[in-house]
Amino acid sequence: MRRDLDAHNRLLFTPRFPAKRRYNSPKPHMSLIGVGGNLGPLKRRFDQLVMRLQSDAAIDLLESSPLLLNPDFAASDTPPFLNGVLLVATTLSPSGLLRRLHYYERRFGRRRPYKNAPRTLDLDIIFFESKRLYNGPLRIPHPHWSKRPSVVVPMLWITGRFQGDR
Repeated sequence: MRRDLDAHNRLLFTPRFPAKRRYNSPKPHMSLIGVGGNLGPLKRRFDQLVMRLQSDAAIDLLESSPLLLNPDFAASDTPPFLNGVLLVATTLSPSGLLRRLHYYERRFGRRRPYKNAPRTLDLDIIFFESKRLYNGPLRIPHPHWSKRPSVVVPMLWITGRFQGDR
């Protein structure tokens, strides 16, 4: 199913996006993760990511948003992006979670030849509880999240369940 939001943005609904999975996790930390990409079979890749996260002992996947098909905000000559957000509970620290997300990006073929290059999978920590961290590549909340429809629109589906600093 799909819902056109305007001429350039469309919400897509699949069996795994949106979905609620677990409500009460024993894991101590909550985080909102941005999921995106603009190369290859993205819906299938995102489904595979969900399956991998479900088998990751350090992460409980609580909820996912619908997916937003939207233009690349940095370049008009690249394929459109598919974006969503995942609400997770984790035992990992913010830096540990970032390392784990980068592992999944590499596992799904992510290369970083230059800044804002097209990508097979992009995973970002949008929020980690109400923490504010600005340490090298770790920036929480994610810079400019509130100005990006690729984050805000999917996040609206989860608002109220995540208590990050908005």
